Amino acid sequence: MATSPNYGWLEPDNTDLVKNGALAIRTLGNAIDTTMATMTPKSTVTTKGDLVAATAASTPARLAVGNNGETLVADSSATTGLRYTSGTVQPNPVLNSAMQVWQRGTTGTANSFAAGSGYNADRWQNYYAGSLTTSRQSTNDTTNLPFIQYCARVQRNSGQTNTGGLSFGQTIESINSIPFVGKTVTFSYYARAGANYSATSNALGIGFYAGTGTDGNVFFGFTGTSTLLNTTSTLTTTWQRFTHTFAIGSSFAQLGFVFTETPTGTAGANDYFEVTGVQIDIGSVALPFRTNAGTIQGELAACQRYYYRQGGDNLYVQMGTGSGYSAANCYFWVRPPVTMRVTPTAIDYSTLAAYDNVNVVTATAAGIDTSLSSKNSLMVYTTHSSGITQYRPYVLTSNNSTSGYLGLSAEL
Repeated sequence: MATSPNYGWLEPDNTDLVKNGALAIRTLGNAIDTTMATMTPKSTVTTKGDLVAATAASTPARLAVGNNGETLVADSSATTGLRYTSGTVQPNPVLNSAMQVWQRGTTGTANSFAAGSGYNADRWQNYYAGSLTTSRQSTNDTTNLPFIQYCARVQRNSGQTNTGGLSFGQTIESINSIPFVGKTVTFSYYARAGANYSATSNALGIGFYAGTGTDGNVFFGFTGTSTLLNTTSTLTTTWQRFTHTFAIGSSFAQLGFVFTETPTGTAGANDYFEVTGVQIDIGSVALPFRTNAGTIQGELAACQRYYYRQGGDNLYVQMGTGSGYSAANCYFWVRPPVTMRVTPTAIDYSTLAAYDNVNVVTATAAGIDTSLSSKNSLMVYTTHSSGITQYRPYVLTSNNSTSGYLGLSAEL
């Protein structure tokens, strides 16, 4: 007997006797019937674009076509293990989520509930009633992390006995929060603990909040605030990814979140937690990690919308040009590289001076004249004990110091 080329069904040979034809046809028919019983009937798909998936082994099922522009992703919680999502279209609203940008320096002790304060890593605030250090660290892990280079280490300084909460979080501007309002979202992050992490049961608290007002600050409490997530994750000294899914009501206009360590006892040398890869996705699944911008240049520009610093990396860095206003004051025009969120009203600086190509006149103070400033161009004034000539052109410089800098803040 011959066999069919694809399924190996038995077929009569050309030389078979006619009397064997009925048996050959029956054998072939049974083989076809058996094969067809295991195949997916065409009635399974009913609409243009439908796909055939499976709900279990040998159990095909219809996956209805998604909406225009949606992407197919794996989802173990879905009946077929697949679903369509629009989440990949929306950028991650968490800025500096991979801890790449540290304009203020990669190690800092800024720690405050005051407006515009408590920043070390760009866009990340922290607070602790004792003393803390926030620093950029290498993740040193390509097995448990998706090739994220840096993390933020939030550390209770050795010897600290204050057991109040140590907080680290970010407020998302309303314009970046609105796309997630009225949707189910998944909040995800990578975290690990130091060898002396003192929180009971190695718990890291996480609170996610929404407010009805615009452009508030999560550390001070949103207008009409609501707690959407209040839970803990159990840390180890190995990186883990944690995910939390919840709904955001349609009445909200702003989002923010805070990680919290509740320490115990006296801090050891490694009483810290590390966080990176923080992300918000639309839908019930944490998608592969991505930053807000596709490049480090884009991520830096996104952070400079809120804070811009120049200097701090060489001698006599030129930061702006202007002239003497009086014997004790100079005014300088300073242009940030991006349009800032609002006209900056806060300034931080170190070792500034006015330079006229001959003399360097040390500044004793500096500020912003908001009446002459905008989001794109600022009037910075400096005060000097003496040495300024009225109307003479001057350059704002870092005064022969690699630590001299000028920072402009438009933080929430």
